[in-house]
Amino acid sequence: MKKFLTLAILLMTIFTPVYAKTSDEHPEEIQYLNLDWWKRFNDETLINNLLTVYQNNYDLKNAELKVKENEKLVKMQFASELPQAGVAADLNRDLRGARQQFGSLIIPAYSQYNYYIPLTVGYEIDIWGKNHLKTKSVKEQLEIIKQAKRATYISLTSDFASDYFNLIKADKLLELQDQLVLAQEKIVEMVTAKYEIGLCSVNELLNEEKFLTSLKEERNQHKLTRDVLQESLKVYLANSDNEIVREKYENVVLLENIPQQYGTNIIENRPDFKQEEANIRRIGFDVKVAKREFLPKFIILGQIGLNAYHLDSLFNSASQFFNAGILPSMDIFSGGRKMAFWKLKKFEYEEAANNYQKTILDSIKEINSGLLEYKTALQNYNESTERLNTQAKIYELAKDKNQIGASGDIEVLYAKEAYLISEKEEVSNKINSVIATIGLYKSAGGVDLYKLEEQL
Repeated sequence: MKKFLTLAILLMTIFTPVYAKTSDEHPEEIQYLNLDWWKRFNDETLINNLLTVYQNNYDLKNAELKVKENEKLVKMQFASELPQAGVAADLNRDLRGARQQFGSLIIPAYSQYNYYIPLTVGYEIDIWGKNHLKTKSVKEQLEIIKQAKRATYISLTSDFASDYFNLIKADKLLELQDQLVLAQEKIVEMVTAKYEIGLCSVNELLNEEKFLTSLKEERNQHKLTRDVLQESLKVYLANSDNEIVREKYENVVLLENIPQQYGTNIIENRPDFKQEEANIRRIGFDVKVAKREFLPKFIILGQIGLNAYHLDSLFNSASQFFNAGILPSMDIFSGGRKMAFWKLKKFEYEEAANNYQKTILDSIKEINSGLLEYKTALQNYNESTERLNTQAKIYELAKDKNQIGASGDIEVLYAKEAYLISEKEEVSNKINSVIATIGLYKSAGGVDLYKLEEQL
């Protein structure tokens, strides 16, 4: 029995290769939120909402599950580099008729039990490194999935933040629109009074009433925009019941002094660029595997176990058996399958290289477009701010003239409406600048824009 155990241990020792220990440590997913960047907007409500998105959003949960699935695929492939061992016991009873004959010797009819308990171990000697290359290929596929997960985080958080600030804009525009409607209603009342005493024409009254109607229609549109944005944000938060908590427009921070010139290596931060890099490496490993398919395989096979015809002699030394050997194998003809598979992988590699170059061009285009949109939005905001300041002076002048009797109340209301319209434009341009900043952050690969110059 000691000999049996010694042989089993020796067999497993020989067949077990030395390999590096894999690590199951993963970075915290919350780092993909890049909260340090979002904190620059000085909006604690936004941060809390993003943390809720991280906890509840189903797209993020599925992205994490995809990574876990592919981690198991890596472990499954790595198992092919290890020896395989198993026990397949067999108990059967032979019933033989008197049909067997060896020359003049005739075997009479008989029956007997057969107890067969083998431990079978097999291991493909990876002398060409083919199985290890397959494992590397699957690891690169895992890297692609991880970058897809990172892209999901960048896209979801950026889209959520954009809708969040658009909701703040809708709140403010609705507030200003209410003031516009109220001012126009007063104007209509005044013009109606003038018309009744014959101081203005019916066309003037109808024009003011028509303008009031258009303002109310615009208010309805702002309400619709606000409600649609609220429902959209509830989907991100996976919460269809509670009201969306958000900051007031007056507390919105417009980031300043963002670098407006970047080197071409900025694209190295983007998940799609890293995916294409990993894809080229993955297919490169696949090409090498396909080429090694032409080489012979060498498999070590071994068995150790017990074989007896009587249960009481199953553990006797005579019932113990052991065999081992190397089985070389090589396909002589496979109908061109291996050659076709090798060329297929080479074509895939060329396609991946083309996609890599295209991704570089698309990335540069998106970053440049995002930078132009940011610059234009910032210029529009600055110009609308100047226009608002000018209109504020005109409004104050109208009120001063009204106080000294140099103009009527209706002139003050007209000046107020012009001021409110200018303020609406300033609000839109400010939020558009914030959203353009978020778009630039997204196109740059979800990296803090203030830290890009440190990395380049």
